[in-house]
Amino acid sequence: MLTAEKLVTADELLAMPNSKHLLLVKGVLRKMSPVGWTHGKHASRIDTGLRRFVEANDLGEVGVEIGFRLAIDPDTVLAPGVAFVAKARIPAEAELSGYFPGAPDIAVEVISPGETDEEVQEKVAQYLQAGTKRVWAVRPKRRTLTVHNPDGTARTFTEAMTLSGEDVLPGFGLALSELFA
Repeated sequence: MLTAEKLVTADELLAMPNSKHLLLVKGVLRKMSPVGWTHGKHASRIDTGLRRFVEANDLGEVGVEIGFRLAIDPDTVLAPGVAFVAKARIPAEAELSGYFPGAPDIAVEVISPGETDEEVQEKVAQYLQAGTKRVWAVRPKRRTLTVHNPDGTARTFTEAMTLSGEDVLPGFGLALSELFA
């Protein structure tokens, strides 16, 4: 006799000890390994550039490894390496207990060597379906950054190019030569 796997909620995940390295996809827990040096270095560089721009222009908040509740029943909680949320979308501090309710405006995923293209595409799709305006997929080995849009289009930037914030962060620019230095 087969028994159905019990689905986990975002609240149950939040209450788990050592949940820092777990994600929740459609109610199913997935392990997330601690990031390596290269991954952390690239996430930090993007965080620094975004944070400086966002704070200087009072546009919202930038954070690292924040859990975003993208779907409910079954719950999905993902934690991009770096995320931006526009000021107008941030609830009052008293309302924020636990994971951010919804998707970030920009989710940055630094792709680990062990991640498959299918895993990356699944995450990108989950962010975009939940309302993320741009997903930046950084591939350190290839020295590229691909911007994924809600309409299904994508553009890949090489290290000779400058990434822009487009309509989500007008005026923002990041030279990919600096990211991959």
